[in-house]
Amino acid sequence: MGWLLISDPPHQSIGELSEALMASKGSISTMTRLLIQLGLIERTSLPGLRRDYFCIKSATDELITQGIVKITTMRQLSERGLRLLEGKSPQLRERLKAMRDMSAFFEKQYPILLERWEGERQKAKQQAP
Repeated sequence: MGWLLISDPPHQSIGELSEALMASKGSISTMTRLLIQLGLIERTSLPGLRRDYFCIKSATDELITQGIVKITTMRQLSERGLRLLEGKSPQLRERLKAMRDMSAFFEKQYPILLERWEGERQKAKQQAP
């Protein structure tokens, strides 16, 4: 991912990544699949070329949105688990409560952070020459 952040051109093939990072093509393939699943990079193609290329995913807002969805899912799962463990010992429920509370906190804070980020981005655009 670090190489894709600074590479020129911004899109790189597995062969180019392998050469630049001195890593096997198998290792690069494994890591690109993982980074795609995490939503950090994307597979792309170039007109007239028959190989896949990889580049940083440009939709950073989408990453935040995916994070919110994951956190909401964790909160919901934690709440469901707590309902299933009703009447059980507090020690047994403690980890689920902590996960629910943390998830609920971040679920509320992510949208606020995204709004602040948008404000900062707009200010930077207005100040740019």
